[in-house]
Amino acid sequence: MQATDTGDPSWFHRVVDCQWACPAHTDVPEYIRLIAQGRFADAYLVNRASNVFPGILGRVCDRPCEPACRRGRVEAKPVAICRLKRVAADRRDEHQSDIRERLPRAPAVKNGKRIACIGAGPASLTVANDLMPLGYEVTVFEKWGAPGGLMRTNIPGFRLPARVLDEEIGYILDMGVDLRLNTPISSLRALLDSGEYHAVFVGSGAPKGKDLDLPDRHAPAAVGHIHIGIDWLEAVAFGHTHSVGRRVLIIGVGNTAMDCCRTALRLGAAEVKVMARKPRGFFKASDWELEDAEEENVEIVVNHAPQRFVVRDGRLAGMIFERMEYELDDSGRIRAQRAVGEAFFPCEDVILAIGQENAFPWIEDDLGLEFDAWHRPKVDPDTFQSTRPGVFFGGDAAFGPKNIIWAVEHGHQAAISIHRYCHGLPVEERPQPTLKLESRKMGLHEWAYKNDYAPFERRLMPHVGLKERFKKLDIEVELGFTAEQAAAEAARCLNCDVQTVFDARLCIECDACVDICPVDCLTMVANGSESEVRTRLKAPALEPTQPLFVSAPLKHTGRVMVKDENLCVHCGLCAERCPTAAWDMQKSTIGIAYAGDGIPPCSTLQTRKRA
Repeated sequence: MQATDTGDPSWFHRVVDCQWACPAHTDVPEYIRLIAQGRFADAYLVNRASNVFPGILGRVCDRPCEPACRRGRVEAKPVAICRLKRVAADRRDEHQSDIRERLPRAPAVKNGKRIACIGAGPASLTVANDLMPLGYEVTVFEKWGAPGGLMRTNIPGFRLPARVLDEEIGYILDMGVDLRLNTPISSLRALLDSGEYHAVFVGSGAPKGKDLDLPDRHAPAAVGHIHIGIDWLEAVAFGHTHSVGRRVLIIGVGNTAMDCCRTALRLGAAEVKVMARKPRGFFKASDWELEDAEEENVEIVVNHAPQRFVVRDGRLAGMIFERMEYELDDSGRIRAQRAVGEAFFPCEDVILAIGQENAFPWIEDDLGLEFDAWHRPKVDPDTFQSTRPGVFFGGDAAFGPKNIIWAVEHGHQAAISIHRYCHGLPVEERPQPTLKLESRKMGLHEWAYKNDYAPFERRLMPHVGLKERFKKLDIEVELGFTAEQAAAEAARCLNCDVQTVFDARLCIECDACVDICPVDCLTMVANGSESEVRTRLKAPALEPTQPLFVSAPLKHTGRVMVKDENLCVHCGLCAERCPTAAWDMQKSTIGIAYAGDGIPPCSTLQTRKRA
């Protein structure tokens, strides 16, 4: 095997599993350390550099970082990364310092470029956040009367309070964004032909909820009582819907379904059932969403496939479902299914939360924009440019429904492309991340970070009591961690960005590091092919997709030091034990590239005319 190129930023980036798993690559260990020190404003700014909406995502992120957390390899539950993010947001101004003074600002002198963003959701807002400090004039067109997109219309106030939305969206708008509310775009052709904008970003989401074309779906008595989930949540959010029937059925079991069932309870429903076609292992909803719904006495009924609506005596009476049985193979996939009877469930209202899809009735067919068979735009997954140069897509509008953090990353990448496009540079050429390593050594056995193992269990999130939370629609259920709880949870972080860095020139092959390693992740072996080396490791490599670290040949025997990064918990014992300092603990900082990085002064560039 070739020696690992640790000068490649992606090597150490990948080893910081939480940061690697985050679509926006937030520096998770760094902000957790700052929280542990009580430096909440600093932690907030570390967050905001990448994810833009720490207070919002600290409440509603889908948490792709947590399954990757290295803490989950030594005990059952990962660090509560998402909830610590909220701590930084909630406590950022505790020391009477206004965070606004430290946020990016737009320059007084503009660069002459105007950008149109369609939709005021997280992707468009991120584009504006990245381009405004570079001197762009950004206009955001929003069909609703308030910005935020799905963050405002589809996430209930008891999960995401309006004040949090207003504050964090306000940080972006206050840079001078031209926000035009109640202004839907009815023709992309007209926008392009106006000649006002040098580039257009489409961040209009996936606004079309899926329907169920079943018998009696469109019966006059049923129409007013069968609702599309995302449309129903929008009506609630904007105060158009204030009540719901006593018995409600929710069809579907994703996160939108969880928001619908909990909202129905707050609008007066006495009995809410979530109807799932498949077993629980196939649910799309996050585990914590399911737990919160069940805590509020929502019943989740599995293995029931909807068959038809039932109308009796001039009103919706309920639904008929097929009861399903499934056979699973050894990997948990469905091998066979069969219907074993029918069941009737009474209700006064049905809410369909079975998915959503793109809809672009305002994009004409002859503009050079290509769409696939599902009417999704053909978008380059790296540049986010469509088949028409100068028109970019991001968020749910680009690739269908995903979580907010994905929309944020799409916005960052689209902003890079827009900046390059407007200055005559190839959008395919992307600015590269950087790497900085700094030793944490203070003395022979002293480190500038906390490297002992904290045996704390994951902190439980305190909630508003069941009796209190239903009094108003927008009472936030999760109370957030106290400073003490946050400090205890932060101590569970294993500091994965403090790396075990090895210098083969200093190694005397004494085996001290191999002997002391508590997880047996180190082995000195004869080199060979990867398949051969993996058979010689001290402990079996449990995750073959994570590369092994391989050193240069050791000077005494020609063997190589091999480290299984999947097993390593960054405890630093190897560096403490090493008599020659061949091992060191070094903080790796990955510099994520954003719009403006790696671009020469504007005077040397060829700029593009308006689209």
